[in-house]
Amino acid sequence: MRKVALLFILFFSVLSNKAQELNCLVTVNSEQIAGSNKQVFSTLQKALTEYINQTKWTNKTVKPEERVDCAITMIITSRDNNNFKATLQVQSTRPIYNSSYASPVLNLKDNEFSFKYNEFDPLIYNKNSFDSNLVSTIVFYVNVILGLDADTFLKFGGEAQLKEAQNVMLQAQQSGLATWQNVVGKQNKYLLIDNLLSPKLKAYRNTLYNYHMKGLDLFVSNKDAGKQGVEDSVIALKNIYNKSIGNYLIRLFFDSKGDELVNIYSEGPVTRNKNQLIQTLRNISPNNNPKWRKMD
Repeated sequence: MRKVALLFILFFSVLSNKAQELNCLVTVNSEQIAGSNKQVFSTLQKALTEYINQTKWTNKTVKPEERVDCAITMIITSRDNNNFKATLQVQSTRPIYNSSYASPVLNLKDNEFSFKYNEFDPLIYNKNSFDSNLVSTIVFYVNVILGLDADTFLKFGGEAQLKEAQNVMLQAQQSGLATWQNVVGKQNKYLLIDNLLSPKLKAYRNTLYNYHMKGLDLFVSNKDAGKQGVEDSVIALKNIYNKSIGNYLIRLFFDSKGDELVNIYSEGPVTRNKNQLIQTLRNISPNNNPKWRKMD
C-alpha cells in the first residue's frame, strides 16, 4: 500500500511540474452574425480554450498559481460558409508582489483577422510551415503574451518566446496576408514583433522590467520607492520615441498602462520628477492628454 501511495504522489507531482503556462479566458462573440445556428462558434470557443490552456508552450516548470492570466476575445464580424472575419482583443495581467492587484501588461486589438474553420477541425500548429491563419494567429499572440510577461520579471526574459512569435510571423508570410507583411505605416503583427525584438527599441522591454520589478513590486513595502521606480521607467520611454514609424510600442504601452498611471498619481507621495514625467507623457503620448491632465 505504501508503494502504491508513493506512486500516486509521484504521478501527481509529475503532473504539477508540467502545468501549462496560461490561464486564458477565450470568448467567441457572434452577435453580429445573423442566423439561429451558432453551434460552430461554441465549438470554436471550446476548442480554442482547450488548445491554449492545455498546451505546454515552454520548457519552464510552472506551478498552477503561476499561470499567466489572460483573455482573448474574438468578435466575428462576417461569415461566408467556413470563411470568417473577426477582430481580436488580446489582454494579459501580471500579479504585483505582496498584493491582490493584477497589473495590465498587454491590451491589444487586432482588427485584421480572417480565417477558415470547419466545426471540429483539429487545431494543429507546425512551426516549420503555414497551415492555418486561425492557429498561427493564436500561437503568435500566445507567445507575445508569454514573452512580455517574462520581461516583467527578468530583464529581456521573454526573448525565447518573442523569437517563437517571430518564427510564426516568418512562416505566416507564406499566406500573403497583409497582417504578416512589412507594410509601411501599418501597425500589424509584423510590426509588433519586429519592434519588440529590435535592438534600437529595447528601452521598451527594459521599461517593462523596471516598471514592475523596481516600481509596482515595491509599492507595498515602500510606496515612495515604488512610485519613483514607475516614474523613472516611464520617462525612459522617451528614448524610443520617433525611432519607429507610428511609435507602435509607445501606443502599446499606454493602451495597457494609461489608466493605471493616472490611478497611481491620484494620491500618495509626490515624487521628485513628477513634472518631468507629465511633460514626457504629453510629448510621447499626446492622444492621452485628457488622462495626463488628471495627474496635475
